[in-house]
Amino acid sequence: MIKKTISITLIFLLFVSPYLRADEGMWIPLLLKKYNIKDMQAKGFKLTAEDIYSINKASMKDAVIIFGRGCTGELISDQGLLITNHHCGFGQIQNHSSLEHDYLTDGFWAMSKSEELSNPGLTAKFLERMEDVTDQVLANINDNMSESERYAEIQKQVRLIDLKASENGKFETVTKPLFYGNEYYLFVYKVYKDVRLVGAPPSGIGKFGGDTDNWMWPRHTGDFSMFRIYADKNNEPAEYSPENVPYKPKKFFPISLKGVKKGDFTMVFGYPGSTEEYLTSYGVKMISEVENPQRIKIRQAKIDIMTKYMEKDAGVRIQYADKYAGVSNSWKKWIGENRGLKRLNAIQKKQVFEKDITSWMNANEVRKSKYGSLLDSYKKTYEELSPAQLAYDYFIETIYRNDIFSLAASYRRYLDNINEQSKKEDIESAVSRLKAGLDGYFKDYYKPLDKELFAEMITLYHTGLDKKYQPPMLQEINTKYKGDVAKFTEAIYKKTIFADKEKLVDFLDNYKIGSNKKLEKDPIYQLYGEFFNLFQQNVQPVLEKTDLELAKLNRLWMQAIMEFEKDKVLYPDANFTLRVTYGQVDDYFPYDGVKYLHYTTLKGIMEKDNPEIYDYRVPQKLKELYEKKDYGEYGENGEMHVCFTASNHTTGGNSGSPIINGEGQLIGVNFDRNWEGTMSDIMYDPDMCRNISIDIRYALFIIDKFAGAKHLVDEMTLIRN
Repeated sequence: MIKKTISITLIFLLFVSPYLRADEGMWIPLLLKKYNIKDMQAKGFKLTAEDIYSINKASMKDAVIIFGRGCTGELISDQGLLITNHHCGFGQIQNHSSLEHDYLTDGFWAMSKSEELSNPGLTAKFLERMEDVTDQVLANINDNMSESERYAEIQKQVRLIDLKASENGKFETVTKPLFYGNEYYLFVYKVYKDVRLVGAPPSGIGKFGGDTDNWMWPRHTGDFSMFRIYADKNNEPAEYSPENVPYKPKKFFPISLKGVKKGDFTMVFGYPGSTEEYLTSYGVKMISEVENPQRIKIRQAKIDIMTKYMEKDAGVRIQYADKYAGVSNSWKKWIGENRGLKRLNAIQKKQVFEKDITSWMNANEVRKSKYGSLLDSYKKTYEELSPAQLAYDYFIETIYRNDIFSLAASYRRYLDNINEQSKKEDIESAVSRLKAGLDGYFKDYYKPLDKELFAEMITLYHTGLDKKYQPPMLQEINTKYKGDVAKFTEAIYKKTIFADKEKLVDFLDNYKIGSNKKLEKDPIYQLYGEFFNLFQQNVQPVLEKTDLELAKLNRLWMQAIMEFEKDKVLYPDANFTLRVTYGQVDDYFPYDGVKYLHYTTLKGIMEKDNPEIYDYRVPQKLKELYEKKDYGEYGENGEMHVCFTASNHTTGGNSGSPIINGEGQLIGVNFDRNWEGTMSDIMYDPDMCRNISIDIRYALFIIDKFAGAKHLVDEMTLIRN
């Protein structure tokens, strides 16, 4: 269906088409031998497609994992040692931190395996295999089906495929659509559940520059942390146990000490989360003009409030560090994305492509009948979707992701269906689950901050949306409290049990079926219920209707593109499945008269040092090592390289991915993109899009020289020549 040959005309089209450019692409490992390996080898890769992905022998895929729920990690020793980003392990580091043991500020290093810290709920997933199951999934699909019927039949087939592949629960399986449902692939994972924290540098290294430097280049962040996978005595997955032993991997990455230079081949092997490269101009317009501006505004308000309290109190800083990072990360990304889309004239470029493909559609009666009305249908669907999408974004950002509302939502989820017919064990199970979550929730909760955040989010929701999306209780702001949101907030927090751990414990200790009546009178529980019910009535139906419409339109639009550009090798959008991207170490020119080198050094960290700002406080020992130029074998020409940029096409989920050289050796750990290139999820720009990685030599320098944990380096295989 997809041909490798590229004509002279299509070589020209590479420069004007919004769908494929140099170094762009998130490629399926299973298909590298068919489509990519010759190009990769021409650019400097010295191994084979089988060395990257194989089910018959150990390959790189066996050294790459899904770390937790949204990052990538890689094995770097034969004892289950893995490296990922500091920000990927941040939640675990924070969970182990307190004022007495502030591992965020001071770092953590296990000097023996017995000191490594367990992390309940943290998993490492290895891909066993992937398989094209398109024919099986679509076997019973026909053009006479409605979209709902089509979806139901596909889900039926997917369940059967996943169930069979799981081998009675031995594996975790998922079948995912590619190219908007024109193809389907099965992914089979083995999941390890005993993953222990081994080491993390202090925030003055691992989070150096904080959110100010996030998404930026030049970058000087030592963004790495280390964990170890444990298994049972048969090397199989097991729940945490002191009897477990370090996992023996099929494959782990050797580490190169040779460094990088401009033009070197680089490959990123990991789990990119989500891209939308094939969006129409209508989709880009909704994102850039409707969604992003409002989400940016809401998150800016959250950031301002969190910052105020975190700067005043070290305890609050620890409590809210992970939450703050989660809020600010997307906030800054959306700002950069909008700027990039505007700079590229993305909407106009999409419209030019749409004009060209429309001419192709109309040149043939069969194509015209099948595809000719697509763009008109897109326009109509997005006009219907946009106001509901805005209401959805407001609900998610101001209500659903508000701490106190999220807590109330869990009680609604577990207790709403309990009644006189409920079994005793079901009631006890629900209460037990809710009790189990209280310590973790209130460990990272500060009531004054939460109250101010609540008031600001309610204000933004109340003033930002049409009346049809306003729940009845919000009317009290104008009627009972004469527009005073502070008084409205104070009254709610005075009566609710959800801001007080002791009250919640008492409620659960004395819970009985009749207790739900008390819960229904709680103002937070009641208000969240109104928001949720309104969302289900006025927003969810529109989202579901337009989702079905867009599913059909996107599938046909993708079919049209694949026919229109049949001689071009296209890649599917990212969907958190294992992908290969490749490019080269490269610099870039962000603005007129400005050139950024492809690497940074320890000198830049010293230049940014500012003891008055938490994110720029350089640890004293690092200063001493710099003054002595005590870099060991990790330095280069008297300098300690810290980070580098390359032209690999990455996105969220690629955090923690290995950066691999042409010999298959680890040279870095991916952790970010440059701000000027964040629009790459929608439109890739080869001149501006760069992924940012920590130079693996800097990580080794920190482990060895700074932390004194050379025993960890000794586990690794270092390539010096």
